[in-house]
Order: sequence, then C-alpha cells, then structure tokens
Amino acid sequence: MAEIVVNGRPRDLTGVAPHTNALDFLRACGLTGAKEGCAEGECGACAVMVARPAADGSGTAEWTAINSCLPPAAALDGQEVVTSEGLGTPDALHPVQHEMAVRGGSQCGYCTPGFVCSMGAEYYRADRSPAGNGGPHDRYHGANGFDLHAISGNLCRCTGYRPIKDAAFALGFPASDDLIGQRRATPAPSAAATSLEADEAAYLRPASLTEALRLLRDHADAVIVAGSTDWGVEVNLRGRRAGLLIAVDRLPELRGFSVTDAEVRLGAALTLTEIERRLAGRLPLVTAMTAQFGSRLIRNSATLGGNLGTGSPIGDGPPALLALDAAVVLASAEGTRTLPLAEYFTGYRQSRRRPDELITEVVVPRPVSALTAFHKIAKRPFDDISSVAVGYALDLADGVVRRARIGLGGVAATPIRALATEAALEGRPWSAETVDAAAAVLAAEGTPISDQRASAAYRSAMLGQSLRKLYAEATP
Repeated sequence: MAEIVVNGRPRDLTGVAPHTNALDFLRACGLTGAKEGCAEGECGACAVMVARPAADGSGTAEWTAINSCLPPAAALDGQEVVTSEGLGTPDALHPVQHEMAVRGGSQCGYCTPGFVCSMGAEYYRADRSPAGNGGPHDRYHGANGFDLHAISGNLCRCTGYRPIKDAAFALGFPASDDLIGQRRATPAPSAAATSLEADEAAYLRPASLTEALRLLRDHADAVIVAGSTDWGVEVNLRGRRAGLLIAVDRLPELRGFSVTDAEVRLGAALTLTEIERRLAGRLPLVTAMTAQFGSRLIRNSATLGGNLGTGSPIGDGPPALLALDAAVVLASAEGTRTLPLAEYFTGYRQSRRRPDELITEVVVPRPVSALTAFHKIAKRPFDDISSVAVGYALDLADGVVRRARIGLGGVAATPIRALATEAALEGRPWSAETVDAAAAVLAAEGTPISDQRASAAYRSAMLGQSLRKLYAEATP
C-alpha cells in the first residue's frame, strides 16, 4: 500500500492521481493550515516539513521544509510529513508558534502556517549554534544561530517582517523530550519503490537506475521528475499532464558525492542544499551560485540534474558550471557517456541528451581557478529569476590573465560561454584598461532580448558592468 505518514498518522494514497500535488492531498485530508498562494513555489504559504536524510550525509534524519504545492503527493510515498497542525495545538503551542503569537508575527494568518513550518525546520537544524558558541551573528543570523535565509521563500503581505524576525531570533533550542526533535536521531525513511495509477496516468519510482533506464527506453514520452520545482509549475499554472511520471530523485546511483584532487563529482539528484553543505566551500563558485538560487524552500528540493535537464536559458546552474569547465555524465540502457557542458546545449530548452538518457552526475575538474565569482542580476536579491547571470573563473599569474572562463545565462537561447571576452582577457594584464576593453566585448556577447524582466539594452549593459564589478571586488 502506498501511504504518507502525516503528523504521525498513515494516510492512504490509493486512487490519488499522479498530477495531484502534496498540498491538495493534505488539504483533502482536512489539514488546511497549508495554503495555496502562488502555486509556483515563490510564497511559501504551502510549506510543510519532511523527514529527509541529513544533508551532511551523516545518516541521521533532519526536518526539511519544502513547498508542498510543487511535488506530486505520490512523491512522498513512504515518507513522514509534519504540517503546522502537527507542530502544536491551541492548548499546547509549539515554541515557534508561541513566539510568532506573542511577538505579533501574524495578522491575517494566511501565510503563518508556512512561516511556522519553515521556521520549525530551522529550529530543529542540528548544527544551529548560538553566536556565543561560534555561530554567526549578523543581519541574517540571530544570536541563537537562526538563519533568516530559512524563511527567504516565505512571503507576508500584511504583518511585515520585523515581528517575524523577532520571533525567529527569540527561539531557544529543542527540549530533550521534544518528540519531533528526537526523531532526528534515527535514519529518515528510505525511498519507497512506488507504482500508482489513477486517471489514466501513472507515477513510478523505480528501485534502481537500471530499472529507470529501461523505463525510459520503453516509454520515450515519459516525464522525468526529481524535486518537481519546474514540473510542478507546469502542472499548476499551465495544466500540463503526463501519462507517465518517472521519479529519479531518490535513486542511489544519482545521489553520489566525491571530492578528489582531480575532480568533484556531484550526483544529479542531490538537492542544492545537500550540495551546498557537502561541498563546504570547496567550490566557491558553486557555493556563491546556490546561495542565490531561489529560496531555501526551493533549494531543499531542486537538483542540478533538473536544472540542466530542463535546458532553460535563465537557469542559475549552467553559467557557474560553464565557467568551471564542468561535464555531464549521461546514462542510457546502452551505456554511459560524458559530455562537456559547453557542448551540451543545442537550442532553446534543447540539448544533446536523448529521450532515453538520464543525467547521472556533474563532474567539475580540479584544481579550480583562484578568482571566481557569480553575479546574478535580478529584481530582488533572493527567490527570483535571473535577468542576467554570469559565472567567472580566472587564473592570474604575475598580474596577467593566464586563463579565463566566463559562463552566461539570460542573454541567448541557451546558456553560453563568453568566448570573445575570454580571448580579450587571456594573455593581457589584469588592469583597469584591459577590463574596460573586455567589458565592451562582453556587452556584445549573446543575443539578448527584451521581455518582462529586462530589456535587451539593460542586459547588455549589465554584462559589461559585471566584469567591472569583478575587477573592483578583486583589486585591493
């Protein structure tokens, strides 16, 4: 039987259609705390907590906040979910709920359950450390170690954020008899092999990569899903349906992680949060990119494989990975092949990946360049789509640019390398004169268009300014 354990109670998934998202399923169960605000993962009103393997790979569990409006309910088969109703009751408020209440963190209340779940996941974060014990303390981190980025994907339209911030920074730490906190000491549920059929559609979670590749070979029209941060939007806002969904997010073969002197290998189904924590700064360019990739709610579900698989020209991952000379490993029932990312994209949302292939890994060669940066130009700093994104990786020696790699997003039908700008930099002094000349070249790269996010002229101007900014930041 397919089921989800919600607030400690099993909930049957039999007969639930593959296009039914987790939010609608929970609300049909009478758990109406989670709300639909945007249906695309930008407001956080639908946030819930899921028991997941700890992102640091320790083998224990951690409570992870996700947008329930995006993944199919079937994606949570065999998993444990806690909603705002499961955190506390009116007679016994959870510490997060208590602080939100006494500090005025709620007015209309529409967004409050989502805030409470995002804050709850941060409340239970195992490595949250107070400032007096080595934890950070700045505008984004309270003295209690609470990271405000945990609620970067939650929007409030009436209360304002100051009282919510006050509530977050007033939280203590879980008591020893806190049952939700105690749950972290044991492993998270293993991913269940799932087969659900309803409404003439099917959701399959294969048990192995071999089975997944066989399914792809036999069903060319199947839709591959991992975190569903892209597919969920298509279902919710565009009414898209698929006859067959194949889930690959928990395949062990797609969740590897290794670091050697020669390379870093990132499993395509690792979430961006898992990548960020496991890298621990060893690829500064990737760390800078993930910090601006959507919100924490999105990064807790989104994967590099999905970001590359959709082929979007405004994805944040490709510009950074292009600058790092990354490659993708593609697997099919016939075998595997490795393709440089610079050769992967062929057109708007098109690539050299065949319908029967999966991205299994992203490979980044080491050592990486000493000077790297990721510049994202968007209308707000976090939880936004790029107008322009630029990844830089430069090697300097004796004041000369020996090697330059620049990846661009948002200025062409595909992510691209800024080849002309790289040539304008290599072999020349790292000076204001060189940078000004190269900035003019960079401003002419690609074929930017005007749309609702930015004009073509603005995109070109931002490219040139981005290189000047890099020089200003890197020069004493």
